Amino acid sequence: MTIDDALLHTISLELYNAQRKAEAVAPLTGRYPELTLEHAYAIQQQLIARRLDDGERVVGKKIGVTSQVVMNLLGVGQPDFGILTDAMTVNSGESIAASSLIQPKAEGELAFVLKHDLKGPGITVADVLRATEGVMVCFEIVDSRIQDWKIKIQDTVADNASCGVFVLSDRVVPLSDVDLQLCGMVLEKNGEIVATGAGAASMGSPAVAVAWLANTLGHLGVPLKAGEVILSGSLGPMVPVKAGDNLRVSIGGVGSCSVRFN
Repeated sequence: MTIDDALLHTISLELYNAQRKAEAVAPLTGRYPELTLEHAYAIQQQLIARRLDDGERVVGKKIGVTSQVVMNLLGVGQPDFGILTDAMTVNSGESIAASSLIQPKAEGELAFVLKHDLKGPGITVADVLRATEGVMVCFEIVDSRIQDWKIKIQDTVADNASCGVFVLSDRVVPLSDVDLQLCGMVLEKNGEIVATGAGAASMGSPAVAVAWLANTLGHLGVPLKAGEVILSGSLGPMVPVKAGDNLRVSIGGVGSCSVRFN
């Protein structure tokens, strides 16, 4: 089958409706084996355009597939990225309707808050550190619109890097207070520790992941903008969640945030 603009439009509409209705669709790569990563990012762009047409606005970006384990699982050698909108934002301590998501999983991450633009290529870790106002503790609640998480890299990229919603802590901590590589992450579900990790789990350092994103988007002419929030990748395994679950994530030197599902 030829992948043309009309088909990309059809797929983006299918994923848009799947998100709005909280109903999963069959894996894209199973139906369209010719789908490339370039096609997938084109679908993602159309998907986000539909959400912006609904009145949502871009507030940041997310980096996914930052651990070697997940790269191996998806058979790729690099991360991916997605777009965050204001409609995906949840405040710490609030609740999320489980029915609004399909098959959610929680990840503990560091979120970078930028005070200056970053536009690659050529961005270094030092550039990232200079451009960062500080970091926040973050829950990324990933959610796949693809049935049973049966995804290849093209599936998750087209599906906006499996973005669901994200939860931020209530304070921004200066980088001088944080060891980005060694900071420990503890994720608790219903009072029990279910995942642990450290900053180094995200490409050796979350700042490396942000530099990768700035350079990758730079080739597309897209900057990371001052004021945006950049989710820098999971620091431990994904944890499935459902209605009734209470979650808390803590990161050494940064703080904690919590969320519940109803």
